[in-house]
Amino acid sequence: MRNIERIIKTRVSFIQSILEQTGAGGIVYGNSGGKDSALVGILCKMACENTVGIIMPGSSAQNYGSDKSDAEAVAAQFGIETRYIDLSAARQAMLEAIKNAAALSDAAVTNVTPRLRMTALYAVAASENRLVAGTGNKSEIYMGYFTKWGDGAYDFNPIADLAATEVFDILRHLKAPVSIIEKAPSGGLYEGQTDEGEMGVTYAAIDSYLRGEEVSAHDRKIIEEHHKRSRHKRNMPLTLG
Repeated sequence: MRNIERIIKTRVSFIQSILEQTGAGGIVYGNSGGKDSALVGILCKMACENTVGIIMPGSSAQNYGSDKSDAEAVAAQFGIETRYIDLSAARQAMLEAIKNAAALSDAAVTNVTPRLRMTALYAVAASENRLVAGTGNKSEIYMGYFTKWGDGAYDFNPIADLAATEVFDILRHLKAPVSIIEKAPSGGLYEGQTDEGEMGVTYAAIDSYLRGEEVSAHDRKIIEEHHKRSRHKRNMPLTLG
């Protein structure tokens, strides 16, 4: 693990420089109650007093339970302003409207919530001269484990170069709520969802692979297939000329 204090200081300076360059007066991010959003929120608060975390339940009972309580816990500990936007009604209305035009796949339904959340964040940002902070780590980005134009959309991301295991280490150093550090990483988009269960590989294996270390042939195949299949998510849209 790299020097944690230096990692934190570098990120705080990075955020402050972006605010200065853009003339933005504050930051908004989705406070999901997960490890990545917790670290992003803490870093943004260190860099900018005018940081707001928005809790946006909308797709599973977990959103209203442990996700909400964990999000509130980290916000309370680090003095981050908290607001709430319940997207459940908007999500249902969107699904009903789309059903008139197409038979929705499970993946399409799952991705509606992250895109609604980003719509809400940008509406707040545009109304209050804020920047939207991204909350995806290096491991997720490499695997393409994010929703295109959902949680994959943001103005800046202060943890995009940090592997998932590094995020945990920094949160421990910062003495973040134990509940966030110990629970299984999950987007909470449907009941029983976990990141590692959905990807079919552990973050420990992904991070070992990214460090150039040996991983099993089974894990290597999964990682490389995910990375190749999700290339379009990491590129700008295709254009002619």
